[in-house]
Amino acid sequence: MTVSGLLLPDVDDPTAAGFWAGCARGELLVQACGACGAWRMPPRPMCPHCRSVEVRWDRTSGRGRIWSFIVPHPPLLPAYAELAPYNAIVVELEEDPAIRYAGNLVTGPEGAIDEIDPATIRIGEPVRVVFATVGDVVLPRWVRADG
Repeated sequence: MTVSGLLLPDVDDPTAAGFWAGCARGELLVQACGACGAWRMPPRPMCPHCRSVEVRWDRTSGRGRIWSFIVPHPPLLPAYAELAPYNAIVVELEEDPAIRYAGNLVTGPEGAIDEIDPATIRIGEPVRVVFATVGDVVLPRWVRADG
């Protein structure tokens, strides 16, 4: 996929580098406190529960349900305007619905973010993670669990 103008994450950011390394291996990880074990997303340098700075990364099933979604329309940044309208979904993790990931609903790992008719997306719909390489970054995306 062409990446000119797209906003991509800094995979070397020390707080989230473990997450992006997992994506590169095809694993959906969640940051966990090394002291109390509480999961948190987005990644943070300190546990909001016990205030520990010990961190570990736990592998998840990569399954969840659509919690919410939007359909962006122009005006947008030029690189995104070319793709609009497209979907942006929020997925609640099967293991812990309080853990949520943002992404796009696609038909497969290399699917375009504008290929799903937004009128067919349903809150509560089961999904599973897939990974797409965009430039130098491997991004989590989502496909319908039944397909």
